[in-house]
Amino acid sequence: MKILIVGGVAAGASAAARCRRLDPHAKIIVFEKGRDVSFSNCSLPYYLSDVIKKADDLILMTPAAFKKQHDIEVRVNSEVIKILRKEKKVQVKGESGIYEETYDKLILAQGAAPIMPRSIKGIEMDHVFALRNVEDIVKIKQASAKAHDIAVIGGGFIGLEVAENLAKAKKKVHLIEGLDQVMAPIDPDMAAILHKELYDQGVDVHLSSMLKEIKKGEVIASKKGEELNIKADLVIMAIGVAPVNDLCKDAGIELGQSGGVLVDVNYRTNDHDIYAVGDMIESFNALTHSPGRLALAGPAQRQARAAVDHIYGQNNPNKGFVGASCLRLFNLNVASVGLNEKTLKASHYHYDAVVIYPSDKVSLMPKAHYMVFKLLFEVPSGKILGAQAIGGGDVTKRIDVISTLIQMGGDLYDLKDLELCYAPLYSTAKDVTNMAALVALNILHGVYKQVPVSKVRELVENKALIIDVRERSEFEKGHLINARNIPLSELRKRYKEIPQDVPVYLHCRSGQRSYYVLCFLKGMGYDKLYNISGSFLGISLYEYFKDVSENRDRILTEYNFD
Repeated sequence: MKILIVGGVAAGASAAARCRRLDPHAKIIVFEKGRDVSFSNCSLPYYLSDVIKKADDLILMTPAAFKKQHDIEVRVNSEVIKILRKEKKVQVKGESGIYEETYDKLILAQGAAPIMPRSIKGIEMDHVFALRNVEDIVKIKQASAKAHDIAVIGGGFIGLEVAENLAKAKKKVHLIEGLDQVMAPIDPDMAAILHKELYDQGVDVHLSSMLKEIKKGEVIASKKGEELNIKADLVIMAIGVAPVNDLCKDAGIELGQSGGVLVDVNYRTNDHDIYAVGDMIESFNALTHSPGRLALAGPAQRQARAAVDHIYGQNNPNKGFVGASCLRLFNLNVASVGLNEKTLKASHYHYDAVVIYPSDKVSLMPKAHYMVFKLLFEVPSGKILGAQAIGGGDVTKRIDVISTLIQMGGDLYDLKDLELCYAPLYSTAKDVTNMAALVALNILHGVYKQVPVSKVRELVENKALIIDVRERSEFEKGHLINARNIPLSELRKRYKEIPQDVPVYLHCRSGQRSYYVLCFLKGMGYDKLYNISGSFLGISLYEYFKDVSENRDRILTEYNFD
């Protein structure tokens, strides 16, 4: 069998290696438009801060190594420019000209390319870059050596990683994001934590700001009708990626609603001798069943394996994606999986969510950190729909737990009793995920009601009765306007100060003490009780860019994750 693969990196290289494992006799040829066929594209930003010292270290396999180790022929600097489906041939533009190559099966793994809107004036200037491969990151690093102010356009995964590494390289970074938050997969209340971290690390953050023009030495953005002039010796575009689909369009290969190549359950296109995998295809969300794309290396590798398996008679069907992803941003780790609130609302789910602030390990242990953990679940089934976590410690293993449960159809009852590893250095006896399930079950069964941090400003403005149950010394450092301080330690002597005929909103630092107070008051006959989800930590972080009180900076310094 003769198998041609168009594109390398995660999907193409994985497909080639799988082909060889299943068939020692196959003729396998990989065409790569660029110079390098196999490199760690997810590691590219870390070259900017010298976490990765040499650009060559980013390259995982060379054409020579593919040939020597696997008898796979790799042709770099070779662009497939046409698919001749009837003849089962491709046209290739190589270093010595255009030629044709026949195939029995063709696997397309061309990936996705950075979006570079031509409507932005100046985007063609030579100090404007996008990041896709090793050659790009080398050019960016060379250009950054001469730059002081660098504008990063886009606050997604690539934009945040580039911003972090440039800041660590002592550059003044201006992050410009069109949405009102960075990192779209997480909710605004969680993204607010990342906004604070960026600000604290010296990154100039411009949210709800659209890039309009690039000039020499500056960029011009628009924010709610106001024009922003931002210094920029170097501009890096990271507003997203689009599937590379021109080759497929010309060949009559069908595209999906998202612009990705339409594939069946086995990653075949409408031509059953042509498969497509990786960032260029349209897949589907396993929870909403709506079409979509997920440009991540893990899914790309799994898809490549499954497509090759099908070529050789094995079934490994496409089950869609749940969007498990993670990121480090300076001192914080962030991870998420499943659906966020925006998607849940758009998909007409009946859902609820809880936010808790537990320690990621026993607090006596070195490097123990608070973690912000948000769990989203269906009402009334309790089915787990998503989770988000941010903290200085290991958040990824908690999201991995939730990802597994989502893919297995798990619910809050499963999560509550899930047996997980415990030792003081790694977790708490009741893990973060178990704890979140218990809180969620209280909400699901109406044990008590909650309000999110996003509604607290409204409560303050309406002069609602807010009881702060932290100790007096904590309250004096900073508190909500008009909040009444009745510490948990004084509750039994003072609870009668709390009226029973109006709604009472309780909070503490993280939500634990206010829950104890709620249980006590409920036992004493109070029934108009609400716990503020996330408590004072959550309120402070969420209101970071909104709160103009003179105590804001001091409050946020006092109440950090450590």
